[in-house]
Amino acid sequence: MSFGDEAWRIRAEIDHAALRHNARAVKESVGPDTGLIAVVKADGYGHGAAEVARTLAPFAAKFGVATLGEARAVRSAVPDHDILLLSPCLPAERAGAVSGNFIPVVSSAAEARACASSGAGQPVRVHLCIDTGMGRIGIWQEDAITTAREIAAHPGLQIESISTHLPVADTDPDFTASELEAWSALKAKLREIVPDAKFHALNSAASLERPQHASDLVRPGLALYGISPLPRFHDRLQPVMTLKTRITLIRDVGAGRGISYGRDFITPQPMRVATLAMGYADGYPRQTSNRGAHVLIRGQRCPVLGRITMDQFMVDVSSLPRDVAPGEEVVLFGKQDEAVITVGEVAAWAGTIPWDILTRLGRRVELAHFNRTVSSAP
Repeated sequence: MSFGDEAWRIRAEIDHAALRHNARAVKESVGPDTGLIAVVKADGYGHGAAEVARTLAPFAAKFGVATLGEARAVRSAVPDHDILLLSPCLPAERAGAVSGNFIPVVSSAAEARACASSGAGQPVRVHLCIDTGMGRIGIWQEDAITTAREIAAHPGLQIESISTHLPVADTDPDFTASELEAWSALKAKLREIVPDAKFHALNSAASLERPQHASDLVRPGLALYGISPLPRFHDRLQPVMTLKTRITLIRDVGAGRGISYGRDFITPQPMRVATLAMGYADGYPRQTSNRGAHVLIRGQRCPVLGRITMDQFMVDVSSLPRDVAPGEEVVLFGKQDEAVITVGEVAAWAGTIPWDILTRLGRRVELAHFNRTVSSAP
């Protein structure tokens, strides 16, 4: 995809046709009777929350964010959609969440009552979280029935939805199966107390692997951005982001020269070394240093040399034609010609997870949004 000849140093290209494809793929997995809560927290996993939300609006029943500030930003882009706050509000934020008509998550009857006290005479909608194994937020599952009854009986509250979260949907199928079995039994009892509430539990991994457990809603995040937490489902999705930088300098380096801080890499023979206009301050992980990482230049993999520095790092371009020059495009992850480096590969080199790679991009990274197709209808 060409964006002209304008000067840029680091750019994340966001493919909205791929976003639509991935939303359709999740909907096809869970079936037509299950709605999507499109998770666009952390600035849409680094893809630009407002732009992503506009594209996903025809597919999404609701949107999910982490903070009140994120909720306000997404509301400005999609004013007609409900927005769930998936992380607890600070006490000082509750009034803003209620007055903004957002749906805060609560983990106790006391927290729900505190939200109700911020209302202006109308019942305050809340999203009740049940902890079935995550250990992060929510009412312990053994206390769920009692607490749900207490909240449902409060005249200033409406339980809009009830959820749990699956902590090992992509790593421990046995625990996840038992967790969903317990959730199913609990859900049946909770429906008797709050018959109008919407239920949701499935994240990206479970939405793809266990669609039979989809309730009223599912909460895909990573899958919408084209990455499956479970490798066998990768082919159903299309990566949305391609991360690029440029060569700033090329030098011929003799044998025995140190490259970067620490002199961890010493050139074993004469090499051509390119310096790139990106570093760990921009989100390329320092942890990839000396871990076998590569970038793409002219569709070829070029090894990363030495340590990643704050603003720059170096790669070996000895195998490329001599006419490779400063200004040339470099792909950190994504496709170039027929070659591909995945976000998962970068995460593996860094010893982390794809979510971390996508959401760590720095402020110097320019987001460039485009569409490969003209139709945005679901």
